This record gives sequence, C-alpha cells and structure tokens, in this order.
Amino acid sequence: MRVTWAIPLMLLLAGAASSVAIGAAPVGDDVLKPVSVQMADAGRSALARGDANAAIDFFEAALASDPKNVGAFTGIAMSYEKLGLPGKAVKYYREALALNPSDLAALEGQGKAFITQGATARAQVNLARIKALCKTDCTAATRLQAALNTATVASAEPAKTAPAKN
Repeated sequence: MRVTWAIPLMLLLAGAASSVAIGAAPVGDDVLKPVSVQMADAGRSALARGDANAAIDFFEAALASDPKNVGAFTGIAMSYEKLGLPGKAVKYYREALALNPSDLAALEGQGKAFITQGATARAQVNLARIKALCKTDCTAATRLQAALNTATVASAEPAKTAPAKN
C-alpha cells in the first residue's frame, strides 16, 4: 500500500518530461518565428511585383508576429522608398539598425534615402560604417558610393539660367 502514491507521481513526471522533449526546439533571441519569416517573404514578393502597399501590409504582419524581424523593417523602408516617401523610409531603416547596427542592407538603404533627401553628409557616415564592417570588397559600399557620386555630380552642375527677355 505504501507504493500506490508512487505510481501516479511517476506517471505525472514522465508526462511532464515527455512534453518538454516532444515540444518545439527552444527559440533563442536570434531565431525568428516562422510566421514572421513567411510574411516577410510574401512582402518581398509583393515588392518585387511592384505592389509597395501590399508589401507594407505583409511586412507589418511579419512585425506583428515577431517585432525583432530586421528584414521586415528594411522591407517596409524599401516599400516607402518605392512610394516616394524617403522620410518614412529613413524612420524604418533606423528601426532596423536599432535591432542590428551591422545590417548592411539597412545601412545602404538608409544612405540612399539620405541622398534622396539631400543629406549626403549623413549618407557618407553610412558609407564609412559599411566599409568598416565589410573589410573586403563590398557591393553595398560600391552601390552607395555610386549613388553618392551621382548625387555629387548632379549638385555640381551649374544652374541653368533663364533666357533674357528683350
């Protein structure tokens, strides 16, 4: 009679142990939720099709599922750039960089948005950060440098004067 309480206790402990072992793998801070990844992928597809508004909806759904999804913040920023809203793009690039200051896509995108706004000095800061992170040949740095060169040439062109009226 003394052992009757031990059987239910062992069953309870075995059930608890099996539920831990059978459950999903532990999710670390750097692992994104699968739903968030799927929504971000759908956002990238919508953006590739040219549907920036739908892309924003998908990326926002990705962030609702997992607020640590840097790619979703970058995707929203890229979508706002497609819509011609560089100020909003800069805001979302800033959010992405707050989560991962080494994200090359966010640094490059933010630099290009700065150029669109005429803030080439801030874009140069991003270029320096990209070069410091890359160490070797880096396409993000090359593309941002090209955008800076184009902006510099465009701003250096003399203003066209209106023809004199007689």
